[in-house]
Amino acid sequence: MRRGGSAPAPRKASTLEWKSVYTRVKRSRNRKTIFYSKDISVKTHFKEVKKLAEEKDTLQEEQNKQPFDGEEPTEEIFGEAEEEVVEASETNEADAKISELEQKLEEAENRYLRLQADFDNSRRRSKLDREAADKYRSQSLITDLLPAIDNFERALQMEADSEQAKSMQQGMEMVYRSLIEALKKEGAEQIQSVGKEFDPHIHQAVMQVEDENFASNTVVEEFQKGYMLKDRVIRPAMVKVNQ
Repeated sequence: MRRGGSAPAPRKASTLEWKSVYTRVKRSRNRKTIFYSKDISVKTHFKEVKKLAEEKDTLQEEQNKQPFDGEEPTEEIFGEAEEEVVEASETNEADAKISELEQKLEEAENRYLRLQADFDNSRRRSKLDREAADKYRSQSLITDLLPAIDNFERALQMEADSEQAKSMQQGMEMVYRSLIEALKKEGAEQIQSVGKEFDPHIHQAVMQVEDENFASNTVVEEFQKGYMLKDRVIRPAMVKVNQ
């Protein structure tokens, strides 16, 4: 209001001004609508994402509680793996124990076989010793009788001058023959030497000569008779050998 007069009449807006105002208001409303629409879209999207996350968690829990066919929970898989490792370890220990027992069994069998072989050898030696003792049981007696038999032979080689000496010599010869027969019954025999080839196993050479009547390495003369008991030489014959 101005001093000293009335208030001026309001100015009427032109058509152009009204269009400008309308346009600004419309734009402002459009912006609000757009902003509002965008806000609704973001909220909706967030809700959907949250819902999907919840569904995913629910499915995961159900999967842990009840696994699908052909699939096993992680805990069961690890448990089975640990059981397999334990079983493998126990199997290895069992194999090692079996190998150790087999080795001990083999050693025991070898010891048994060696003992069995030693026992068989000892039994065989004992049997041979018994057979030898039975076979040569009279060797000691024959060895003790040989000097007496040698004396009988020397006495029989002497010439008897009288009938009494001849009679005594005949009696000695009978005793001598009886002794020789007794020796034969026990398996003892005299070794035949004169005219035989020299054998170092049954002959003992005490002299060598050169005689054309005998072949080389032949026994020419016997000084002392030798005796054998079955297949064992009791005493070798003492002989003279031709070169």
